Amino acid sequence: MAKTKQLKVTLIRSTIGQKPEKVATVRSLGLKKISSSNILPDNDAVRGMAAAVSHLVKVEEI
Repeated sequence: MAKTKQLKVTLIRSTIGQKPEKVATVRSLGLKKISSSNILPDNDAVRGMAAAVSHLVKVEEI
């Protein structure tokens, strides 16, 4: 059985001053504080959200 791919998403910049849509996207990724991380499934929805806030997060494949 093949192991499913996952993404580790880490918040590296503050959401202060960002538009409410960007703040909501960061929250929906499960990130609250700077340096907080979350491991999420590697799918189009998660990749799209990470791309929308790419200036605020770091994404690693694990």
